[in-house]
Amino acid sequence: MTGHPSSHPNQGAASAAPRRIVVAGGGPAAHRFADAMHARGLDGWHVTVLTEEAHLPYDRVALSKALTDSDVDLTLGSASMWDHTALTLKTGERVISIDAANKTVNTAAGTVYPYDELVVATGSDAARLPIPGSELTHVYRTLEDVWAINKAIADLTVKLGRKVNAVTIGGGLLGLESAAGTEQLGATPIVINGSPWLMNTQLDEGAGQSLGRLIEAKGFTVHGGVFPSEVLSDDDGQVTGVLMADGRIIDADIVIVAIGVRPRDELFRAADGPDGQKGVQQFQLGPRGGVVISDDCSTEVPGIWAIGEVANFGGMCLGLVAPANTMAEIVADRLHGGDATFPGFDTATKLKLSGVDVASFGDAFARTEHALEIVYADPARGVYQKIVTTDDAKTLLGGIFVGDASPYTSLRPMLGRELAAEPGAYLTAAGGGDAPETELPDDAILCSCNNVSAGTIRDTVNGCGACDGNAPVQELGELKGCTRAGTSCGSCVPMLKKLLETELTKSGVEVSKALCEHIELSRQELFDAIRVLELTSFEEIMAKYGTGSGCDICKPTIANILASQNSAYVLDAGRGTLQDTNDRALANMQKDGTYSVVPRIAGGEITPKKLGVIAAVAEQYGLYTKITGGQRIDMFGARLEQLPEIWKLLVDAGFESGQAYGKSLRTVKSCVGSTWCRFGVQDSVAMAIALELRYRGLRSPHKLKMGVSGCARECAEARGKDVGVIATADGWNLYVGGNGGATPAHAQLLAKDLDGETLIKYIDRYFMYYIRTADRLQRTARWQEELDGGIKHVEDVVVHDTLGIAEDLEAAMAKHVDTYVDEWADTLKDPERLRRFRSFVNAPDQKDDSITFVSDERGQMRPATAEEKALAGQQPVLIGASIPVRATTPGLPDENEV
Repeated sequence: MTGHPSSHPNQGAASAAPRRIVVAGGGPAAHRFADAMHARGLDGWHVTVLTEEAHLPYDRVALSKALTDSDVDLTLGSASMWDHTALTLKTGERVISIDAANKTVNTAAGTVYPYDELVVATGSDAARLPIPGSELTHVYRTLEDVWAINKAIADLTVKLGRKVNAVTIGGGLLGLESAAGTEQLGATPIVINGSPWLMNTQLDEGAGQSLGRLIEAKGFTVHGGVFPSEVLSDDDGQVTGVLMADGRIIDADIVIVAIGVRPRDELFRAADGPDGQKGVQQFQLGPRGGVVISDDCSTEVPGIWAIGEVANFGGMCLGLVAPANTMAEIVADRLHGGDATFPGFDTATKLKLSGVDVASFGDAFARTEHALEIVYADPARGVYQKIVTTDDAKTLLGGIFVGDASPYTSLRPMLGRELAAEPGAYLTAAGGGDAPETELPDDAILCSCNNVSAGTIRDTVNGCGACDGNAPVQELGELKGCTRAGTSCGSCVPMLKKLLETELTKSGVEVSKALCEHIELSRQELFDAIRVLELTSFEEIMAKYGTGSGCDICKPTIANILASQNSAYVLDAGRGTLQDTNDRALANMQKDGTYSVVPRIAGGEITPKKLGVIAAVAEQYGLYTKITGGQRIDMFGARLEQLPEIWKLLVDAGFESGQAYGKSLRTVKSCVGSTWCRFGVQDSVAMAIALELRYRGLRSPHKLKMGVSGCARECAEARGKDVGVIATADGWNLYVGGNGGATPAHAQLLAKDLDGETLIKYIDRYFMYYIRTADRLQRTARWQEELDGGIKHVEDVVVHDTLGIAEDLEAAMAKHVDTYVDEWADTLKDPERLRRFRSFVNAPDQKDDSITFVSDERGQMRPATAEEKALAGQQPVLIGASIPVRATTPGLPDENEV
C-alpha cells in the first residue's frame, strides 16, 4: 500500500455532504490513519480524531527520550496536517461510549459525535500489579507518566542527597527501556523480572542470559526468576523497598511497573446495540481482551473498525508500531474502495539498550517442525547470534542477535526466503567477516514499520514511484520522504541506503563520492590529504589531486578547507578568486546588488555606546536596519565601495566581522541567564560570549549556529542549533546536530551536567570532527544522521575518544583560536586588499547608478521595483523624501545632507 489517492463511490458530487469518520483515540495508530486518509485524498470525507490526551499525537516508541529529556518533541509528522479543512483533531476529548444503533459516540465532556464510519484506536493501558503498595508505583505508558518519573527521581535525589535506587518491575522491552532511562537520569537501575531471563518474549534463554550479562556489566542489577509480593513504604508514604516472594527485600526509592499492556476495549464492552444489549454481546472479544477483527480490520458491526493495540487478530493483540501502521493503511484503503488485507503480525524487534544491540524476528524460538538452529555464543563477550532455518538449512525462518546485531538488517527482509549462502556465514560474531551480500526480491518487505517493499524502493529510485513527474529519486532523504521507509524506528536505513546505491549503479548512475568532475576524492578525503601534506594553495592541490582549472564546486570547497586548517587571510595568495560571491566581498550580497553589514554582537550582549555607533553608521549611509534571529543588527543597502568606509567606523568602535557571509560560525544566541533572570541557574550570557569568541571565524562545511539557555525553559532555543547548551543545576547539558531551515531537526543530547572546561573540550572535538568528515554543504544534522551509528558514534568519538583522535582534534581547535584575526580589520590595513572593493574595476571612482531605493511604509528604505526605477529614470536618488542620502565620507555623521 503506497498511499496513492483513489476514488470512492461517494466522491465527485460537490453538493453532497462529506461522509463523517470519527476516530476514537489519538495515538500513533490514529495519527497514521489520519495521515493515510490525507495522502489518499479527503474529497467527500471529514475525519474527526478524538484524543483524551492534551497533546498532538506523539511517538510512544520514543518515550525513553522524553523520560531523560522532558523538553523533547515527540510529535508525529507535521502539525500542519491538522490545518486541513477536512481534518479535525480534538484534544482532551475522551470517548466513553458507542451507540452503534444511532451511529454516534459520546465523550466525557458530554459531546455527541455522529459518524458514518467509526475507527477505534484506543490502544492499551499499562498493566498494574495486584499486590499491596501498588498505588505507590509509577507506570511507563504516556508522556505524563515519564515526566512524573523524571521529576520524582530529580526530587528524590535532592531530598535524599544520594543516588536514587530506581527499581523497574518487568524485564521486557518497556521494562528495560525504563531502567535504561533511570540510569541516564543518574539513578541506580535495578530490574526485577519474573522470568529467569530478560526479554523472554523475544529472546531464548541463551540470548536472554547474554543480554543480562551485558547490562549487568554496565551497572544494572537484575533479579530474575522471582516475583514481587509487596511494595514497602515508611509512615510518610515514601517507598523504601520491594518485598520479594522468596522473602528478600530489595532497597528501592522509586518503583516503576512495566510488565506489559492491556487493550483498552471498554468501549466495545459498553456499546449499545440495536436491541439495547451491551456491546460484549454484539462485539466478539478475545480471551485476553481486544475486539476481534477480520482481515480487513472491520469488527462484526458494520461501519466500525479497530486498529492498533485494541484490535485482536488471530487471537493476539500486539503493541508494535508496524502492525498498527499496517492496520491504519488497510482501513484507509478500504474506505477509498480498495481491497487490502491484514497479513498478520510482524513481531520483529530491534533496539539498542544502553549501547547493547538486541534483535529478534520471525520464528526466533524454532517452533516450526524440524527447524534447525545455527547458534554462535560467546558468554565472555556477551555475544549471542542464532539463525533459524528449515531442515535443509536453506530457507530463513527467524533469528536472534544480542551484542552484535549487524546481520539483522540484511536478514530481516529475507524472512521466509532462501538464503544466498550457508547459514553460518551470517554469524558475523564468529569471525567470518561481514554477512554475505543479499539481493532482495521486489516483494520483500524492507521497512516493516511502514510496510514498504524493496520493489517500491526500486520503483521510486527509478522514477516510477509517487514523485511529481515520475522523476528519479537519487538522494536518501528524498527517498525516505517519498516512501516513508526508514522514518519510524530507522533500523532499515542502512539497507535502504545500500539499495539506493545499488539501483543507481544499475541505472548507469555512478555512485561516486567525488567532490566534482575535477576532483575524484570526497571532501573528507581531500581534507585529510591537504592536512597531512600541509598543502597551502589551490594550484598545489589541483596539481596533485585534480584536473583542469576547477569549478564553482571545488574552488570554494578548497578555499573552505584551507581556511579551516589555518587562519590566513582568506582572500590572499590567490584564494580570493576561489571564494563564493559573499566571501569575496566579506559581506552578503542582496537582491539589488547591494550588501548587508553584520558586526559581531557576541551572545547578543551590546553596550549602549556601541548601539549608538551602529545607529550613527546606519544613518550616515542610509541603511535599512533589522535585528536578526541570531540577536544581531543587520544593516542593508551598502554599495560595494562603501563597505570599507562603513567597516572603518565599526572596527574603530571595537566591532569585528560577524561573518554572516561565511560557511562558519554565525551566532551564539543566549537568554539573559542567571545574572538577571529569576529562573536562570547558570550565567548563559557569559558562556555564550566565551563560546562565540572561541569559535568566531571557524570555517566549516556549512554555517554553524549555537545557543545557550540559562535554564530548562530554553529561551535561547538551543536545541534548534548545531550546538546547543542548556544550563542545569549541576552544570551544562550539551546538545548537537540541530538546525532550522527547510528540514528542521532537534539537536540530540550528547552529554549532561558538564563543567565549563569539559563542555568546551567536547565542543572543540565535535566541531573539528564535523569539519574533517562532513560532505560539502552538509549541515551537522544531516551529517549525524548519515554517520554509521548516528549520535552513538558521535558520543563514542567525542566523549569516549574511541578513535583516539581527541587530542589531535583539540590541538586543531587550539591552533584556530590562537591564530584568529578579524578579516575586516586585516582588510583595512592593506591598500591592495581594499582595491577589491570597487563597483567598476576600470573606473574606481564611478558609482553603480542602477541601485535605487525607495522609502517603505515603515519609514525605512528598500530596493526599488522595476516600475519604481523606471519612474525615477534610473537616477541614484530616493523616491520619497523621508530617507535622505547622506554624504559617503568616512567619519562621524553630521548635518550635511545631499
